[in-house]
Amino acid sequence: MGTLEKVVIVDFGGQYTQLIARRIRELKVYCEIKPYNVSLEELVEAGPSALIFSGGSASVYDQEAPCCDQGFYRMGIPLLGICYGMQLMAKDLGGEVMRARHQEYGRTFLTSREQSPLLEGLGKRFEAWMSHGDQVMKLPAGFEVIAASENSPISAMADEKRKFFGLQFHPEVVHTPQGQQILSNFLYRVCGFSGDWTMENFIEGSITEIRQKVGEEGKVVCGLSGGIDSSVAAVLVHQAIGSRLICIFVDHGLLRKGEKEQVVKTFREKFQMELIAVEAGSEFLALLQGVIDPEKKRKIIGNHFIRVFEREAEKIGGIEYLVQGTLYPDIIESGTATASVIKSHHNVGGLPDDMKLSLIEPLKYLFKDEVRRVAQELGLPEDIVWRHPFPGPGMAVRILGEVTPEKVEILQEADDIIIEEIKKAGLYRDIWQAFAVLPNILSVGVKGDSRTYAHTVVLRAVTSQDAMTADWYRMPYDVLENISNRLVNEIPQVNRFVYDITTKPPATIEWE
Repeated sequence: MGTLEKVVIVDFGGQYTQLIARRIRELKVYCEIKPYNVSLEELVEAGPSALIFSGGSASVYDQEAPCCDQGFYRMGIPLLGICYGMQLMAKDLGGEVMRARHQEYGRTFLTSREQSPLLEGLGKRFEAWMSHGDQVMKLPAGFEVIAASENSPISAMADEKRKFFGLQFHPEVVHTPQGQQILSNFLYRVCGFSGDWTMENFIEGSITEIRQKVGEEGKVVCGLSGGIDSSVAAVLVHQAIGSRLICIFVDHGLLRKGEKEQVVKTFREKFQMELIAVEAGSEFLALLQGVIDPEKKRKIIGNHFIRVFEREAEKIGGIEYLVQGTLYPDIIESGTATASVIKSHHNVGGLPDDMKLSLIEPLKYLFKDEVRRVAQELGLPEDIVWRHPFPGPGMAVRILGEVTPEKVEILQEADDIIIEEIKKAGLYRDIWQAFAVLPNILSVGVKGDSRTYAHTVVLRAVTSQDAMTADWYRMPYDVLENISNRLVNEIPQVNRFVYDITTKPPATIEWE
């Protein structure tokens, strides 16, 4: 990302690693995550101005405990170790770590022992969130204790000369009330950053990078879905290269009701973009016939999506690049050295190996809330900026079991009713994502005097900041009642409505 101030988080498998990244970015400093086994050469090439070692579930003395190249400590840049990261730093630099006699989990009060720029402004006694079984028993040379708790005499340590710091607690979680102040102190008082990660800078840098990559004559095709991710990616590229961008909107037959018409109107009329609309629903539905496994559905749709693009691009001629709205959580969830594959995203895991077009992914290091801020900077309409996320495979991953034209039509109608009622109640902006699911469950019911054996519709509505974690939305009963009445009265094939109240984790947001 050019010459931006940059923090690299070295991920040792901590459950809060992505949250640390978000907190750093909220403080206007750019941040990337690298796995613990990243090479020193690759890390130096990334050009960090500071490092953060994340937490992790292992003990530093486990046989398979994650460790890092010792050269990381010789890079001459500030380093903050959090929980496991602190313990590893202590062990690597000559200190001692042992199993704690009194393990600490949850809220703890700490006392500052020495004045330190890291803890400035927190007061003599402050609250923090602990989650550790091991603890540092002996400091490495050059370190001093800067905070202690009743059960952990070394809760925070510092080597002011090298600008190395360790925290036994988690400053990134909301349960550490002054945690953001600690991270701010690290970035601004310790590292001396100015805070140059703004959306204006991102837009400017992205446009420059796109122009450099595409050159003076390169032609680009964009897979436009109408969702915020692909819309922002398209507008960014359009600003960079103008008419050399051609957008292709593929109607794979799995879209929301009225979606195609809305997208075509917005981008042809408002943004004056060249947009080709492709009707390919019958092709996708034919390929999905008999397919039940959700991963197979995603792969089939992802592969054929690219094939349709390539087919259309060949008709245009001279196309070398494909724009996609891949986001940072997409990359993380599709698997890294420290994150197992949760699901393949169509714009990450579903790409065919022999794809002929080079990728342009201008949003691949952004979280969703950052994309929304970019959208507002670019002047996108509110209905796109705040539109709920929609998966690339569309209704296919919201229909459990085989996807058929009849099921797609039922789900489109159900989804349309749900969104209409949520908007009518003024709740749309309060919810991260709300949608209907068709779970392939038929049950007995009664409509009028007749027995029915019909479909169940599930409502999934969650709150979240970046889709890495999510909580179910506490939907008012009267809204649920209105949705239920309309679903069973207006869709003949539906006789039951249920509400999903599961958090992520353990569930994912989408059902497949």
